[in-house]
Amino acid sequence: MFMGEYNHTIDPKGRLIIPSKFRESLGDEFVVTKGLDGCLFVFDNKEWSAFEEKLKSLPITNKDARKFVRFFLAGAAGVEVDKQGRILIPSVLREFSELQKDVVLIGVGSRVEIWSKERWDGTASYEDMDEIAEHMEELGLGI
Repeated sequence: MFMGEYNHTIDPKGRLIIPSKFRESLGDEFVVTKGLDGCLFVFDNKEWSAFEEKLKSLPITNKDARKFVRFFLAGAAGVEVDKQGRILIPSVLREFSELQKDVVLIGVGSRVEIWSKERWDGTASYEDMDEIAEHMEELGLGI
């Protein structure tokens, strides 16, 4: 399970150090893809395979399903960790997530998310958490 928040920088070539706590679970090779809310999603190979199977099960006749599948699969890239613990994030993914220099990596259970620091700071407001918590029960999460 991934958890925690780590601040790092991405170099001009698009290389990013993956925190050692995350590397332990991700391994030497894993998948980075476009994520929701303007971040990147990072999956270990096992989680990616499970997610891929769910995407494959969506009906090809449904326009929204096709668009959803394209979003995740067309943006996906297999990456390898180098000897310094870095990955190279493809330029198309850096552009999508507006990664410039300062980034935040967060663990969210089954995946890691990579955010531009500016976008994360603007998104990470939790003033409405009481209201959101009330709706979580509808999704089966009673606290």
